[in-house]
Amino acid sequence: MRNLPILVLSAALTAGCGGCDAAQQKARPAPLVTVVAAQSARFVDRIEAVGTARANEQVTLTAPVTQRIVRLNFDDGAYVQRGQVIAVLEAGQQSAQLAQANARAVEARQQLDRLEALKARGFATRSAVDSQVAIAGQARAQAAEARALIADRVVRAPFGGWVSLRNISAGAVVGAGTEFATVSDISRIKLDFAVPETLLSRVQPGQTIVATAAAYPDQPFRGTIGSVDPVLNPQTRAATVRALLANGDRKLKPGMLLTVVIEAAARTSIAVPELAITGEGEKSFVFVIDQGKARRVVVQTGMRQNGLVEIVDGLSPGQRVVTEGVVKLTDGQAVRTGGTDNARPKAAEQPRADRAS
Repeated sequence: MRNLPILVLSAALTAGCGGCDAAQQKARPAPLVTVVAAQSARFVDRIEAVGTARANEQVTLTAPVTQRIVRLNFDDGAYVQRGQVIAVLEAGQQSAQLAQANARAVEARQQLDRLEALKARGFATRSAVDSQVAIAGQARAQAAEARALIADRVVRAPFGGWVSLRNISAGAVVGAGTEFATVSDISRIKLDFAVPETLLSRVQPGQTIVATAAAYPDQPFRGTIGSVDPVLNPQTRAATVRALLANGDRKLKPGMLLTVVIEAAARTSIAVPELAITGEGEKSFVFVIDQGKARRVVVQTGMRQNGLVEIVDGLSPGQRVVTEGVVKLTDGQAVRTGGTDNARPKAAEQPRADRAS
């Protein structure tokens, strides 16, 4: 009986300590989190490829026959006009043939005139006149052939462009097919690159592309898709896409390797920072602040771009989501928000409940 007051006092002290723990738990502050408002952002599917630059028009001029070069009429890397003479080959024999053919044509025409006059007086037959007509026509044809042979020995530029470096000199005897120069119209560039068949549905003529070259890493070159090859490569299962790029400054050269980016399926969607997304299995979640408490919401995500995640379904514009402090939260837990002013959407989009909180 003497120990009874001591036991009662011990029980009272124990009960009192238990009350202290509960009070301490109630006094523990809610976790501090950072929130942002879900806002609309522009998302673009990107298709990347590597392409080869080609001239808008390009041709290699060659010798049509075996002959000696009389004159070369271009400088290394110079610009030539359409129709400008590039090279002239020896044509002395053909000139002589032309002179002979012209003389025969004149003689044949004179003889034809005399026969027609005699026929009008009844002293020549129609058969004789017809025969002379054929002879005159043959002489004219021979003259035309000689002129064509001479023209073949004058090589002209088929279009305006820039010529390659000269590797041959006047006076050299060249064989048929010997290259004189390559003329390239590089006022614009044709950029050819391959796109897998699985992505062809996202590629259409008229789409914008951005290309970069190793020579100019800080300068993007913009163009548009001109055409898509209707036939796929059976080995790679890819189609060749041709884009057209303006090249007024002539920085792009035929043969360059360029990295190509196609912007396809541009759209505006709800977006949140990547830090706001948590995962559990195949599901994705965000914590939405609702009346001072964190509520876990299932969301369907899309693509990631520039630190943002596209939200396909599950959020509305203006909802406030937790970005920092997500790991400390459970569903329904009370929270304190830091920097809430920065997390509030524009007044036109601010829900009334968010303003009150």
